Amino acid sequence: MGRRDHHTRPSAAELALHEQTNLLPRGKLVLVLLTLSVTLLVTFIDQNGISVALPTIAADIHAQDTMSWAGTASLLGNTTFQMLYGRLSDLFGRKAVYLGAVALLALADLGCGLVRGPAAFYVCRGLAGVGGGGITNLSMIIVSDIVTLEQRGQYQGIIGAMVGLGNVAGPFLAAAFISSAHNWRGFFYLLAPLITLSGILAFALLPSTSHGRPPWRENLHKIDYLGLLTSSSAVILLLIPISGGGNYYAWRSPMVIAMLVLGSISLPAFLFVEWKLAKLPMMPLSIFATPAVTVMLVQNFLFGAVYQSYLYYVPMYLQNAHGYTPLVSAAICAALVGMQTLASVLSGQYISRLKRYGEVIWCGFGLWTLGSGLSLLYTRRTPAGVIIVPLMVVGTGVGFIFQPMLVALQAHVPQARRAVITSNRNFFRCAGGAVGLAVSAAVLQATLRKRLPSAYASLAHSTYAVPDLTTIPAADAAAILDAYMAASHAVFILLIPLIGVCLLGCILVRDQGLQYKYPTQPATAAPAIKGSIPPPQSGIIDSAASTNVEVDKNQGLLTDTEKNVERSL
Repeated sequence: MGRRDHHTRPSAAELALHEQTNLLPRGKLVLVLLTLSVTLLVTFIDQNGISVALPTIAADIHAQDTMSWAGTASLLGNTTFQMLYGRLSDLFGRKAVYLGAVALLALADLGCGLVRGPAAFYVCRGLAGVGGGGITNLSMIIVSDIVTLEQRGQYQGIIGAMVGLGNVAGPFLAAAFISSAHNWRGFFYLLAPLITLSGILAFALLPSTSHGRPPWRENLHKIDYLGLLTSSSAVILLLIPISGGGNYYAWRSPMVIAMLVLGSISLPAFLFVEWKLAKLPMMPLSIFATPAVTVMLVQNFLFGAVYQSYLYYVPMYLQNAHGYTPLVSAAICAALVGMQTLASVLSGQYISRLKRYGEVIWCGFGLWTLGSGLSLLYTRRTPAGVIIVPLMVVGTGVGFIFQPMLVALQAHVPQARRAVITSNRNFFRCAGGAVGLAVSAAVLQATLRKRLPSAYASLAHSTYAVPDLTTIPAADAAAILDAYMAASHAVFILLIPLIGVCLLGCILVRDQGLQYKYPTQPATAAPAIKGSIPPPQSGIIDSAASTNVEVDKNQGLLTDTEKNVERSL
């Protein structure tokens, strides 16, 4: 899988992009990572805390039948702009694009607290998805700029831990705000100033790489507008009917058919634009010339589908089949995200110390597959202590996958494609999450329609319809709980082969270490300069944070003289 040819090399336009590698001294590195971590923490509190509050929000703004559009809008916004963020940061700088995403999320959260109707709420959640996706994407890209690839596993592990911590804290924090119908607004009123404060810290602490960059007017002409149009059309026109088909719209309705047809046309149109027309494509198709990269992107799509389904449908199983409160459900699910946090840190340390990621990813998918299989043992009467065990196994597997997979992808591409491979990886993961949720919802509803008593068949049409068992005869209540258990079981069965395919895919990905070798080309003479190595030639290595100079072994700190040498090379 390590074979590369000239088709995998960056284009002239990519090589001409402004270099943004900026290895930092330890003190400033800690401050920057702290800033990124705090912002990510708040971002994932926003993304995952809202799931607990949605039933309360739906009742308050009279949107019980349409509230799942809040999640759909967020996923659409997140997915649609993922690929664009990488190229925008290449053109306008990481800091400027990052601050724009932070500002957008702050405004969106403020809007969520102020709105009075469902339509405005869904728009704000869509904007929150755009902003949150940008923060996640740019955080990973910035880390790849400020530390060497050999150290990146360690620091990406910390970033992954913040993601897990946000997933844990979000539901608890949201639960504290939904004691009454109107208190849910306080959740967003809290998040908006927190994300604003983190933006101020980012403005003060994040390094700027604007020196030497072309004027912004010139860079505006380099944006892949046609690619953005066709990709956005494909994502929106395909995901909306996939998410709403069979629930809000009949699959055979003219609108669903029209959107699917137009989306199916937009997708190959986007691929053609990226292949033949775009000078600086958001998704360079040549990245798929490396088979290992193709396999890993497919794995990201599949595990995105499985992970989002777990975050969404495990709490639903706990609340609907067991009757647990949202707070108790969040406490049980903390086993998954808690182990994800711990495993993310440990896997990052392992990769940084041993310079290997293959066995970490193998172990992660293996544990995830095992935990998914163990979830089939769940019943309506499974004690909470037993439910936690498979969740802990899955969480450990997730922690061994999320950030190590990104490190592996970055090790398989040259430095010029560091940002674009990160943004495309996040696109595949988010797209997988959107499709996974839609397919899981279809499976859940189909099972409920078959198993629910006819008098309560309407429960299958609303994701947020939690039955009040105290007002239902005992026999009907038991039948409803059995139906929810069967529906949850069907979703868990669906997820096992998806993550199993990811495990099998590891056979096709070889661990080649934390370095990228350029394709062999004739060597050219270069003057020997103290403290430097020649530019990439035959067999010369380009680490993903390479600057073509020697770096301090502790933090990769360059002297001013060495930086001047780097620019001359």
